Amino acid sequence: MRLLILGGTVFLGRAVARHAVAAGHDVTCLARGVSGTPVAGVRFLSCDRGHSAAYSLVDGERFDAVIDVTSDPRHARGAVAALGDRIDHWVYVSSISVYADHSQPHQRAETTPLQPPADPAGDDPRTDPETYGRAKVACEAAVRDGVGAARSLIARAGLIVGPADPTGRFTYWVTRLARGGRVLAPNEPTDLVQVVDVRDLAAWLVLAAEQRLSGTFDTVSEPVPFAELLAEVALGVAAEPSLVWVPEVFLRDHDVRFWSGERSLPLWLPRADHGGMVSRDTSAALAAGLRIRPFAETASATLEWVRAGGDADARPAGLTEAAEMKLLRAWDAAAAEPAGSGT
Repeated sequence: MRLLILGGTVFLGRAVARHAVAAGHDVTCLARGVSGTPVAGVRFLSCDRGHSAAYSLVDGERFDAVIDVTSDPRHARGAVAALGDRIDHWVYVSSISVYADHSQPHQRAETTPLQPPADPAGDDPRTDPETYGRAKVACEAAVRDGVGAARSLIARAGLIVGPADPTGRFTYWVTRLARGGRVLAPNEPTDLVQVVDVRDLAAWLVLAAEQRLSGTFDTVSEPVPFAELLAEVALGVAAEPSLVWVPEVFLRDHDVRFWSGERSLPLWLPRADHGGMVSRDTSAALAAGLRIRPFAETASATLEWVRAGGDADARPAGLTEAAEMKLLRAWDAAAAEPAGSGT
């Protein structure tokens, strides 16, 4: 298969390129190349997709499939306009952030309403994270309108984790549990969470291109209890931490944030407003060949990457050791207070 990857040098794009080369495909990566290096074995073409002549480097060439991960609707439209009639199948990586309502659990891709598409004149996901989901909606529309539903696949990825993850979200739990001791855990052990190893998603995207799968899929693991995920992570890093589950109200009162970023407990989402974001119905993708490896395996590989110094450029995420210890002391004190003391 002649495969064109629009990107291919960072995290998911790089994992796709690596898997496609290992599978024996003829791979071309078209990207700026300023955020990462090309995978050995690909033909790398350096270009800025914002430039009007971005796709001139592949003028006259045909490809069996393309895989695109952009969140810029202008790039999505430009690629479809320039390449749509010379590529047999189009695979676009979107996000579960496209959905308008994340409060309802166990929703399916084909029936969940979407946000309105981004305004190409003013919404820029690179500078305003709040527009990310709407930008992905606009990209999806560009692909469907440009090449048609029969020749395209939309993969709405959940939280992508594993080695080379630049967000630090899953990595926080890997390194924290590896350190051992008492670990502050969010809310209740039964709260749900979903992730997908970047290597598993990459393999399925290449499979979708090989088999010319069409349709729209939520691509992430089945929802699992947070306690199960952390137990698997602990197994993968050979640790036996003591988890201390602290209620949401206490965490909010002490300015502990959710999902990502500094002073957060990553992957945790309050159920009332966001429960649907970590309980997507992924049965369609699993039936179409998505394979999810054990979370312990993902944790082990992530820890190996961290210890090799690979996470040096990842964004800060989670609690510092000092902040976590302070919170644990505050929780111990609160739990020790007699019921009805009013303090």
